[in-house]
Amino acid sequence: MELKMPKSSRQDRHLQADAARWVAVCERHDDDTFYYAVVTTGIFCRPVCSSRQPRRENVTFHDSVESATAAGYRACKRCRPDEPAVHTTQQVLIAGICRHIEASESIPDLDSLAAQAGLSRFHFHRLFKSIVGLTPRAYAVAARAQRMQTALREEERVTDAIYRAGFGSQARFYANSSATLGMTPGEFRAGGAGQTIRFALGECALGTILVAATERGLCSIALGDDPESLLHELQDRFRAAELIGGDHDFERTVAQVVALVEAPTVAHDLPLDMQGTAFQQRVWAALVRIPPGETATYTEVAQAIGAPKSARAVARACAANQLAVAIPCHRVIRSDGSLSGYRWGVERKRALLESERGA
Repeated sequence: MELKMPKSSRQDRHLQADAARWVAVCERHDDDTFYYAVVTTGIFCRPVCSSRQPRRENVTFHDSVESATAAGYRACKRCRPDEPAVHTTQQVLIAGICRHIEASESIPDLDSLAAQAGLSRFHFHRLFKSIVGLTPRAYAVAARAQRMQTALREEERVTDAIYRAGFGSQARFYANSSATLGMTPGEFRAGGAGQTIRFALGECALGTILVAATERGLCSIALGDDPESLLHELQDRFRAAELIGGDHDFERTVAQVVALVEAPTVAHDLPLDMQGTAFQQRVWAALVRIPPGETATYTEVAQAIGAPKSARAVARACAANQLAVAIPCHRVIRSDGSLSGYRWGVERKRALLESERGA
């Protein structure tokens, strides 16, 4: 038997939706989910339009350009609602630049990238960083690191891997190998051999917590119920590294991380050693920009990084995150509003979101 919502309930929800839309128009939100039309002018606009604010009684709302046009309204010549939104166009542009960087054998210079985008050097640099979360050079370095990691796994000789990854000389690569890989090529191939990692286990509101750091910054924040399991995971990840526990000085860092878990709305400046592919780093940078207490869907994150068809890849990047809370993958949900999976358990994800919303 089909359940029908009472007419009064439907009307209430409609009125609430229109009230929220009117607030968006008054505050000029950059929202592409609806358009507003003005009866007295016969024109429809985006909520962000800078035209003079109309009277509420003269405004109607529409879910699409087609709906507004069918109702007899003309597109505003100022905000051009019948054309792709500016931010969407910019995301597509920057996504194309990212693909160009990823395919380049050497790191492209800023001037050539700006020229390719048809923008000034300053404008391009600012736009790229606002969308990707990294500077063009940082993104290029991350892309090259990804190629280098793949090559080191597949090539028998480090020298062959260096040239395959696009480095013009061995000297140039070794001069930057730490920044590129987070360790030397030999250490990378040997599971972190020769690298020192400090770690500590503790307790927080979400159970047991493991915090680990390299010289560059935190490389792991893991949550769980069993301290031994968390430690075994760290050992498997850095199977040949020297793991040092019980460092008194490191306890201060652990306390900061625990405080971050207990109060996830508080900003932090903890140094992070994010070892991931260029795409993963784009996703992680986008996650950091999601405000505490708010959520975004995998599709919305994909759109935010200029790769709207990569929602599944975004989900994989969230699953690959090794830094709980510091990189807030718990703020990403499915399009139907469900919490989906979480590396450290859905209940912990729910608890973090409830903590943020209740703060």
